[in-house]
Amino acid sequence: MKIDHPLATAWAGLLATALIRRWMGTLEFRAAYYDPAVDPVHPACPGRMLYVFWHEYILIPAYMRGHCGLTMLVSRHRDAEILVQAARHLGFACVRGSTNRGGAAALRALAERSRFSSLTITPDGPRGPRRVMSLGPIYLASRLEMPLVALGLGCDRPWRLPSWDRFAIPRPWSRCRGVVGPALRLPPDLDRDGLEHYRQEVERLLNRLTSEAEAWAARGDRRENEQPVRPDDRPPQRTARRTILHAAHGLPPPRPRNMTPSLTASNLPVSTP
Repeated sequence: MKIDHPLATAWAGLLATALIRRWMGTLEFRAAYYDPAVDPVHPACPGRMLYVFWHEYILIPAYMRGHCGLTMLVSRHRDAEILVQAARHLGFACVRGSTNRGGAAALRALAERSRFSSLTITPDGPRGPRRVMSLGPIYLASRLEMPLVALGLGCDRPWRLPSWDRFAIPRPWSRCRGVVGPALRLPPDLDRDGLEHYRQEVERLLNRLTSEAEAWAARGDRRENEQPVRPDDRPPQRTARRTILHAAHGLPPPRPRNMTPSLTASNLPVSTP
């Protein structure tokens, strides 16, 4: 049954938020970084980034990195309204649209938000094909000269929904792992051939990082200096408001605090690309 009434949708969003927090709070999260400074909560984070990860793992970053001054692209379809409500409660700003079909307005809105916010995009959403990169994130990264960061995510034997992306629901008290790529700076103002070239390159990188994270989660092995990741690593909720105020006065984004050290490049579980 579809939920169409605004009040019912708002309540469903609150319930979804509470469920995500309770369910995801049982999991063990660990991550490996090519460069720990790409994490938006790291004290040395240089500023705005464009983060991409596959749609099936959206629950992990939604839980782990809310209230960090991030803007998420969410489908305009009415079935996504509860997701929008939950994302906002979890601490994300939202832009409605798609980078595939009719995405010009969404790209313009994301470009506007990028003046004072990092962006998150699931580049195979909202309808697939699964794990195939769209051109939208590549266009934005090139046009805005914004560093692009690929997040490879994985869970140990998650339940899978019969959806186009085989959406992953982590089992309670299981392992989740992330392998976070370096900040990629694409050439500015790429032409059509250049966009397609980098689309393929980033797609290969994201699939490789995702496969590595999934294998790491399945094995459950320990790595020297591996970094636990917690939602309480996040900066205070006022950080997003401070980011907007800084932008309004022409100041650089405030740097978040309260992040423990992460892995160094020499300790990565994957080879440097």
